[in-house]
Amino acid sequence: MSELNTPAALVVWGGFVLAFLFGAIANKTNFCTMGAISDIVNMEHWGRMRMWLLTIAIAVLGANLLYYVGWIDLSKSVYQRPILPWLSLLLGGFLFGVGMTIAAGCTNKNLVRLGGGSLRSLVVLVFLSISAYMTLKGLFGHWRVSYLDPIAIDMARWNLSSQGVPQIVSKLTGLSEKSALLTCSLVVGLGLMGFALKDRRFRANLTQVAGGAILGLLIVAAWYLTGHIGHGENPDTLETVYFATNTRTLESMSFVAPTAYSLELLMLWSDKTLRVTFGIATVAGVVLGSFAYAVSTRQFRWEGFASLEDLRTQLVGAVLMGFGGVTAIGCTIGQGLSGISTLALGSFIALAGIISGAVVTMKWQQR
Repeated sequence: MSELNTPAALVVWGGFVLAFLFGAIANKTNFCTMGAISDIVNMEHWGRMRMWLLTIAIAVLGANLLYYVGWIDLSKSVYQRPILPWLSLLLGGFLFGVGMTIAAGCTNKNLVRLGGGSLRSLVVLVFLSISAYMTLKGLFGHWRVSYLDPIAIDMARWNLSSQGVPQIVSKLTGLSEKSALLTCSLVVGLGLMGFALKDRRFRANLTQVAGGAILGLLIVAAWYLTGHIGHGENPDTLETVYFATNTRTLESMSFVAPTAYSLELLMLWSDKTLRVTFGIATVAGVVLGSFAYAVSTRQFRWEGFASLEDLRTQLVGAVLMGFGGVTAIGCTIGQGLSGISTLALGSFIALAGIISGAVVTMKWQQR
């Protein structure tokens, strides 16, 4: 019982609970970034996009409030590192956007569909995981490290310790870093919230409004979990560490690399050096949360591939998402929500790449 009270256990089980809620809500509200972009491109309908933007707004305001009061340190996250690998972020994001479009859903959407009974999504996730693992530690990773990541900007050249937009604004304007943080957070967060809520039809859709707000709060809660509850002294080394995260620093929701680590753990279960981490727990949580919602509402349905061509297309999309998601340091959730919530410059670049890749592919499909 004492092991359940350790910071690592709290982070893992807390991550599972947060992701369980995330998966259930994403299933109920049909939360999907690719779908939101597709609605605009194909039907000029902004409903799901407004929900996604509201989620980002809540995540930005909440995460930076925690940062402002000193409960977490977002500058320690992988998104705010001073080296800005702009080509990896842009190209990786673009390829992820292409992949999620031809696979008809991003990593999170496929986890949600798997919980709803989609065997097609199971196959997509397996190939995505293999591709992601190859990009982390294998052949694709060699290409990434050798040819893409070195093309980067070192923010230290301008005496910046991170790529956070507030720090850049502080440097350019002379504002204190805390004032710049508050200003940028309010401008981005309230700006997106205002845009999302200005539409009367969207405001009338309480499911989407509440869903977007709760999903944003779950991103914030994940930052608090890993960055505050899971931050402390390691009793073995007496070092201050972040417990049970793959990046060894604070994390929030992100699903590409964690799916690869999940597959690794399943294949090498007897390897005692491997542990269930926050990311792995969130992958399981989203699937089971979606499953619980699907079963409780009698919407669970087994689903397979429509044809051989469908299988071929889905597998290509899966490989592109695995490579692109790791190269861009995140997916539509990892960069689009968690990364953007840190106000990291690289996250905006990656998100621009993801949206561009999706739009270009959708336009090509319309030919």
